[in-house]
Amino acid sequence: MSQAQRSRRHRPRRGAWEGGWYRAARRVPSPNFGPRPPGHAVRLAVMHSISLPPGVYGGDAVERFFTNRLDARAHPYFAQLEGVAVSAHFLVRRTGEVVQFVQIGDRAWHAGQSVWRGVPNCNDYSLGIEMEGLEGRKFEAAQYRAAARLLRDAASVWPVAEVVGHEHVAPGRKGDPGPGFDWRRLLRLLRRSMK
Repeated sequence: MSQAQRSRRHRPRRGAWEGGWYRAARRVPSPNFGPRPPGHAVRLAVMHSISLPPGVYGGDAVERFFTNRLDARAHPYFAQLEGVAVSAHFLVRRTGEVVQFVQIGDRAWHAGQSVWRGVPNCNDYSLGIEMEGLEGRKFEAAQYRAAARLLRDAASVWPVAEVVGHEHVAPGRKGDPGPGFDWRRLLRLLRRSMK
């Protein structure tokens, strides 16, 4: 592939969005969101990891959890999640499929008590990306490619300048995505996609 072909292939696409909804994602709207406070632009992406039950992939439990439809009796682990109302903007499945729960203009409930560079309440100014996986374990190549594409497309419309982990904005409280997440690989893909 020539340099010109690579540049066309990886050029950020403003047309990738319909309002705050990502055209490449499957929409599963969550009721768990709110308005962003005035003056808070989306400038941070927070990476997470999730699987329900832990270590089980491919089912619909995460989608049910983020849409308040998870049956707490379906698995012993789910009992502790009963009544919990959370969401993220995106879930990147092991296959690379992207699912969107909250449009980017709204505040998803993903980071909880958090701070980045001295600014508290990261939910106010971030987008949340859940990688289907288990904290500390490895993630799939398709997930890194999809996450890099998503981040590139988000940065083409919103001033997303940094990508961090939940563990970085809530140290001591959260440990995801954990040591199995390959930050160098994601950054390498991001650099390549911006050329």
